[in-house]
Amino acid sequence: MARTKRKGLGPRHQKILIFLEEVLQEQGLPPTIREIGDATQISSTSVVNYYLEQLEEGGYIERRSNVSRGITLLKNAAGEAFQDIGKAISDAMQTLTVPLLGNIVAGEPMPVPASDFSYYDPESGIDIARSLLPAHESEDQLYALRVHGDSMIDAMINDGDIVVMKKTNQAKNGEMVAIWLNDRDETTLKYFYRENGKVRLQPANPTMQPIIIDDPRIVEVQGKVILVIRQVSEN
Repeated sequence: MARTKRKGLGPRHQKILIFLEEVLQEQGLPPTIREIGDATQISSTSVVNYYLEQLEEGGYIERRSNVSRGITLLKNAAGEAFQDIGKAISDAMQTLTVPLLGNIVAGEPMPVPASDFSYYDPESGIDIARSLLPAHESEDQLYALRVHGDSMIDAMINDGDIVVMKKTNQAKNGEMVAIWLNDRDETTLKYFYRENGKVRLQPANPTMQPIIIDDPRIVEVQGKVILVIRQVSEN
């Protein structure tokens, strides 16, 4: 005898939706067809599939064919939009790889090989949780540098830490930036200030004096700091 489709949600539809919601809330992973059948007292997997097809046609779920546990709950038994905690956690844990381009000196500017800003081994990079970065930050504008020196310790940046930078050639007063002094072929990491026609590169260390650059034309901003990855001490 052919089955007829019912309008609205019947008791079994509701049981399935309630079970789906409970499992997703607790485990963050949808159940299998067999688990749905066991929980709702439906012995036949084909019958479970029949009800799932109706729920999909009604816009309550989405299914991916030939995928185990391939059910996405869109609306619960009350017809409310469902927030998939498992998906939210997955999104929060999404990572991206940022190229580690070299070193930056957090101290007095000192000569460094040009490769510190131009060399990139595709296998050299650091994985960062996407949720740690500012929203809508473009991946192709990010790079990382390892810090040497202690001029930024009051900014919680110590020797060996990694700073994640956003590529830019502009800086506002008070931003922490990577600076290239093109007349000396030197780099440094400092707070940037433009004052009275000069540039002040301010350390975050009370024992150190600021660097005053009389000619702003020699100062090239390479990027600004958007994230600091602390080196964990083994002590």
